[in-house]
Amino acid sequence: MTVDVGDKAPDFELPTDGNGSVKLSDLAGKPVVIYFYPKDMTPGCTTESCEFRDAEPDFSAVNAQIIGISKDSADRHDKFKAKHDLNFILASDENSTTCEDYGVWKEKNMYGKKFMGIERSTFVIDGDGVIRNAWRKVKVKGHVAEVLEAVKAL
Repeated sequence: MTVDVGDKAPDFELPTDGNGSVKLSDLAGKPVVIYFYPKDMTPGCTTESCEFRDAEPDFSAVNAQIIGISKDSADRHDKFKAKHDLNFILASDENSTTCEDYGVWKEKNMYGKKFMGIERSTFVIDGDGVIRNAWRKVKVKGHVAEVLEAVKAL
């Protein structure tokens, strides 16, 4: 399955860092930025998460909620969040259901080995639950600034 701009965002309820949970439909009425990333504590994912951390006040200023999603456990998210002082929700999709619903669970190829993994992707969802922007195969550099501009344009 995959989703595109203009589609209703698939709802989800996932466990989060801090022994919590997040349900997309509970955030109705405000913009939501969902970024899917492969793995906590890896260079690209750490850079991307820290860039979202640094820009979080700008997202909050336009009432937007940031949610990072990977297959890491909520306990691992706690460690990642503490190590890098992350100031937004990290959700755990250990069974890949949400990743599959958003079409980011893909076959990847590294050093000639094929495996399934998360394709780095970001979605901006408006207050009505509609996907307004989608980035796939994200390159980290400059990405967060582009996402912020998209959210400000809502």
